[in-house]
Amino acid sequence: MTLVSADTPLYSHSLPQIEQWLKNQGCTQDEIQLHCWRVTRPNWQAELWLDVEQIVVRYIQAGENGQDIQRAFKYSLSREDIEQAVFSGP
Repeated sequence: MTLVSADTPLYSHSLPQIEQWLKNQGCTQDEIQLHCWRVTRPNWQAELWLDVEQIVVRYIQAGENGQDIQRAFKYSLSREDIEQAVFSGP
């Protein structure tokens, strides 16, 4: 499946394209909660939720005292911007 240009807002991507993009980033989809994805990097791990108006990212135990850090990114941002923000880590 071919993805649209990286500077295109994420809302212009079809759901299969968004899912393919997440797989390309090394994310795995939850088998029960299909809107939930997980990614693990050497220094951090996160859960991503495909919400109605935004992608919500929770970096697990990434804050001070091992607290989670949660961020949200509107689908109006480009795929490239969301990719840089999410996958660069907490």
